Amino acid sequence: MIRSRLSPALCVVLIAALMVWTSVARAEIAKFAGSYEGSAEVTAADGTKIPRDMSVDISETKEGFQVKWTSVTYRSDGRTKEKSYTIDFVPSGRAAVYAAAQQKNVFGHRVQLDPMKGEPYVWARIDGDTLTVYSLFVSEAGGYSLQQYDRTLADGGLDLRFQNIRDGEILRAVETFLTRID
Repeated sequence: MIRSRLSPALCVVLIAALMVWTSVARAEIAKFAGSYEGSAEVTAADGTKIPRDMSVDISETKEGFQVKWTSVTYRSDGRTKEKSYTIDFVPSGRAAVYAAAQQKNVFGHRVQLDPMKGEPYVWARIDGDTLTVYSLFVSEAGGYSLQQYDRTLADGGLDLRFQNIRDGEILRAVETFLTRID
C-alpha cells in the first residue's frame, strides 16, 4: 500500500491560502450584500406588456455568498405566477469567478448540477461593480438556453439587466432598477 502524507508546513500553507481565498470572496461580495426590490414591464412575444415585481437578497456566507431572487408575474386574467431561486456560490479557483454549490456529493461537499442531465449549470462573476449570475441549460437536442442576470451597483440600489438567450437568439431582455430596502 502506498501512503502519501502532507507535511505539516504544507497543510498550514493550504489552510492559509483557503482563508485568504475566502476573505477575498467576502471582500468582493460585501459591497453587494443587501435586499433590493423593484418592478418592470416585460414585453411578451405578442407585444403585450406584462408587469413583474422582482426582488433579490445578496448575503455573505461562511464559504462565499448567497443570491436569492424572486419574480412575480401578473397576468391580464388576474392570475399571478411566482418563482424563487436560492443559490450559494463558492470561490472557483479563478479570480472573481464563483461556482454554484447547489447539491451535496457523496462526500458531503457542495457541487454543481449536471447540465447533461437537464439540470442548470450556474456560476457567477464579479467584474467591478457588476455581479453577474449565469444559468446554462442544455436541451435534449444539444442546443442551449442561457439566462444572464447583471446586477450593477447604482445610487440607492442595483441596475438589473436580464437576458434569456436560446441558441444565440435573445428571447427576452428586461432592464429595471431595484431599490435597496435595508
